[in-house]
Amino acid sequence: MMKNSSRVFLVLALLIFATAVIFKSEIRRGYFALTLFSGKEQFENFARLPEIFPSRVMAASTTPYQFPPYRGATMGLPEHFTFDGRPVARDAFLAQTDTAALIVLKDGAVAYENYWLSGGQDVPWLSMSVAKSFLSAAIGIAVAEGHIESIDQPITDYVPELSQSAYAGVRIKDVLQMSSGARWNEDYSDINSDINRLGRIIALGGTLDDFVAGIARAEPPGTRLHYNSADTQALGMLLTRATGRTVTDYMAQKLWQPLGMQSNGYWLTDEQDMEMVFFGLNATARDYAKLGELYRKEGVWRGQQIVPRDWVRASVTPDAPHLHYGASGNAIFPLGYGYQWWVLDGDQGEYSAVGVYNQFIYVNPAERL
Repeated sequence: MMKNSSRVFLVLALLIFATAVIFKSEIRRGYFALTLFSGKEQFENFARLPEIFPSRVMAASTTPYQFPPYRGATMGLPEHFTFDGRPVARDAFLAQTDTAALIVLKDGAVAYENYWLSGGQDVPWLSMSVAKSFLSAAIGIAVAEGHIESIDQPITDYVPELSQSAYAGVRIKDVLQMSSGARWNEDYSDINSDINRLGRIIALGGTLDDFVAGIARAEPPGTRLHYNSADTQALGMLLTRATGRTVTDYMAQKLWQPLGMQSNGYWLTDEQDMEMVFFGLNATARDYAKLGELYRKEGVWRGQQIVPRDWVRASVTPDAPHLHYGASGNAIFPLGYGYQWWVLDGDQGEYSAVGVYNQFIYVNPAERL
């Protein structure tokens, strides 16, 4: 009896060991995904994702560009500032928000730059939804080059795999403006939300394309701003089908090299090598800042039109009532929305790329920031 029990135990142990070996990467990614956003380790996790997940590399530019210092010198931050009528201490704010990197450009020059926690100028940080604004720029270039005839076309003209999904017949423009009408829950605190289901799919080696193709419609397209990361992933599918290239290859040629990015950029991918365009860009603070400066200059970089001026303007201009500041039925932000950019209220033309864990590329044209 003891011999039989020993054999059973040995067989079970071997099965467990074999399973661990076969699914080693899935188990590792699953554990990492569960602890990704946990406490003080968060800033370390955000700096090492390409070590854990499959990724594609956009090589640093062969002609890297370094921002000059502002008027020959950098400026410090004020020790206190006012928010909602209350004084706030600078150092306390930076600590409470776990700020890892901050770079401020004035007239395209570095007015302030500093790093905290495990940060540094060469650390590639996870973008979260800031990636969406990079993808928007690439799509604008693809439209200008004729790969996409018009954003008034249905996205399924280019991505027929979505013809049985929420995206069937939906204009590319509506997808850009997070108004696809797809059923979606972006609540990170809800374990059963769509965004968390998508996270589990990624951790367990599923495919992004199949996930997006399975999304159902909830309401008519073009009628409500409903923030939906799957909309961005559908746009990633559009870019690959329209150009015949990977997101990484196309963006490396059209943005990373022309902008003189100083460091490698990384796109996290699924098991089929499809980029996680809704959140998976990893880059340094200096290179993130270059997209902001490019848009402040309406798509012009050092005398060259990289992104069409009309596209930049449309990207940061809500052009329908449901996209205007305060009109959103979605509770994430009471802000306006363009083509994967958030638009702020006020008279200075401010707009921002925003990541859920306080990643920002903030642009203020009036102040030349």
